[in-house]
Amino acid sequence: MAINPPIDATKTPAWVALQKHYDELQAEGISLKKWFAEDPDRVKELSFDAGDLHFDLSKNLITPETLRLFTFLADEVKLGDRIKAMYSGVHINNTEDRAVLHTALRRPVEDEGKYIVDGQDTVKDVRETLDKIYAFADDVRSGKWTGITGRKIETVVNIGIGGSDLGPVMAYEALKPYADAGISARYISNIDPNDLAEKTKGLDPETTLFIIVSKTFTTLETLTNAREARTWLLEELEANGAIASGDEAQRAEAIKKHFVAVSTNLEKVAEFGIDPANAFGFWNWVGGRYSVDSAVGTSLAVVFGPARFEEFLHGFHEIDEYFANTPFEKNVVVLLGMLNVWYRNFFKAASHAVLPYDQYLHRFPAYLQQLTMESNGKSVRWDGTPVTTETGEIFWGEPGTNGQHAFYQLIHQGTQLIPADFIAFVNTPNPTKDGDQDVHELFLGNYFAQTKALAFGKTADEVRAEGTPEEIVPARVFTGNRPTTSIFGVALTPFSLGELIALYEHITFVEGTVWGLDSYDQWGVELGKQLAKQITPAISKDDEALAQQDASTQSLIKFYREHREF
Repeated sequence: MAINPPIDATKTPAWVALQKHYDELQAEGISLKKWFAEDPDRVKELSFDAGDLHFDLSKNLITPETLRLFTFLADEVKLGDRIKAMYSGVHINNTEDRAVLHTALRRPVEDEGKYIVDGQDTVKDVRETLDKIYAFADDVRSGKWTGITGRKIETVVNIGIGGSDLGPVMAYEALKPYADAGISARYISNIDPNDLAEKTKGLDPETTLFIIVSKTFTTLETLTNAREARTWLLEELEANGAIASGDEAQRAEAIKKHFVAVSTNLEKVAEFGIDPANAFGFWNWVGGRYSVDSAVGTSLAVVFGPARFEEFLHGFHEIDEYFANTPFEKNVVVLLGMLNVWYRNFFKAASHAVLPYDQYLHRFPAYLQQLTMESNGKSVRWDGTPVTTETGEIFWGEPGTNGQHAFYQLIHQGTQLIPADFIAFVNTPNPTKDGDQDVHELFLGNYFAQTKALAFGKTADEVRAEGTPEEIVPARVFTGNRPTTSIFGVALTPFSLGELIALYEHITFVEGTVWGLDSYDQWGVELGKQLAKQITPAISKDDEALAQQDASTQSLIKFYREHREF
């Protein structure tokens, strides 16, 4: 079934060596405080740079020997071959028989003709689509493209779900300081009517543009919301006299002026009323959670402009090249992927916190949830055989310092080991002072302090020395040895955001390679969707469909019928 069956990492000499190494560390007693004291070069040996991002791995539960064994394992699972296969367009998405080429989305124009996959010049096709998106974005930003009444677009509303929403909304929030054309964006994803109601509240229909993002133009949630948005637009335009009530020609023209699509199903696009010339496509070798840098990011190109979108792509490409060309022993992307395996499989850590110390990245953990858990939340390998060890981690987090006053208690003093990535930037677009205190430095003080506290903790003697009553000394002891990785950037820019996204894309790929997973399919999302279609008729009227449900579902639906008020 698979082009190359996965190697069982647990049967390799490297895995055996890692287990022995882990057992020895546990027997000796893991102590970050001791390791730092005994090795003055520890920080230097465990720090790396990729692009303009700086990484400090020194507060992790590793030694330089651990990294050597990581590279040994990477070689034994043939990670290098897997990287080459992905970059060259081999169909490594085995269950769907597809290439995995999100890296082609950010290749420069000079690479046209170099990556022909299944007869397709991938880079040429990507650049042609980008040119079309950029021309459209320029027209909207300049006011050349207007709504039905000739007014400039002021709000872009992106309608999608999953990768068609999480990536764009995360990037929009992250890059808000770069919005320079008087255009804002809103994002509708949930089929819950409350989402659309709140996102259209206060909008002027004459200055609103909807972007419907669905590759097949059949996604249930997206198309339901799209039809509701179309109804909202036409009713609002008629109510304020922008178009005549019941004038079908004007209604059709309004849809063409206020709706565009990101889709390859031009027939469905046209049926909806969108001009197929205003549909931007992408390819089956782009998975939804890897698509923010494709036409899925059209809303970003409109709000921030083509030049900024190109910077975004350059950031991705920087890490793509680094990942593919840096020797494993110096390759922080590879090492971070292996580090996650180390915690998941040897320390049995079930979750992983991502803690951005930048409010603009407040949606980044949610974005990573889909990227990582949809990719590696699997129990069979790419040849259909069962996995041989634990896979995947629960990714979660909130921005600092908010998280400090919420869940850091569990990370510091709980019974679970929770590795955490701390992300921050040297510069802020909004420098302020509180008296003489630089507020950004106050903020970064927390960034530095939290990883220090987690690593080194506080002993009972240190607590006593502060004059703490003996009976509450135990409650104020911090064991330390709580692992963190510090990721430090110069500034949150389109370029560095692209770097961060590509970083985690490839970390996810490294883990999937070790575990033998097809990280690019997502069959786990299908069953619930299929059952929803079967159950929905039973909710309000179809007693025959209701009778076919299990007892619990029947009971819940009956409760609904009894209490529905409208």
